Amino acid sequence: MAKLKYLVIHCTATAESREVSSADIRRWHTAPVSEGGWKQVGYTDLFHLNGGVERLVDNNEDANVDPWEVTNGAAGYNSVSRHIVYAGGCAADGKTPKDTRTASQKKALEKYVKDFHRRFPDVRIVGHNELAAKACPSFDVQKWLKEIGINQ
Repeated sequence: MAKLKYLVIHCTATAESREVSSADIRRWHTAPVSEGGWKQVGYTDLFHLNGGVERLVDNNEDANVDPWEVTNGAAGYNSVSRHIVYAGGCAADGKTPKDTRTASQKKALEKYVKDFHRRFPDVRIVGHNELAAKACPSFDVQKWLKEIGINQ
């Protein structure tokens, strides 16, 4: 068990307007080990295009990351992080990074992040691209946090 240090925001790196299911994520992340699959998916919660939030991995909602709560979102940070993801993050070509969050996803993500920050004010909220050389989540998380009134 480790102290929770980060909330990491991700995108699924799929084309805008393409819905993603929990089954898709499980298939992408946990293919047989012989194919390089992980034991666990990369995210705790999935934000659907319609703003619905689906729990992918249970957690006890405390300020620690128990071994059974660890998800595989960012190498080197998983044991001290909770990872969340929104469906999208690429332009229609499925390759070019783009902030594709729908109005419903933005509203749901804002509500989630504000509640999370209220409960865990010492946990740093970051985009995946702040921990690794990636475009994910295809928007500037720190700028967005300021826009929604979170200063960390």
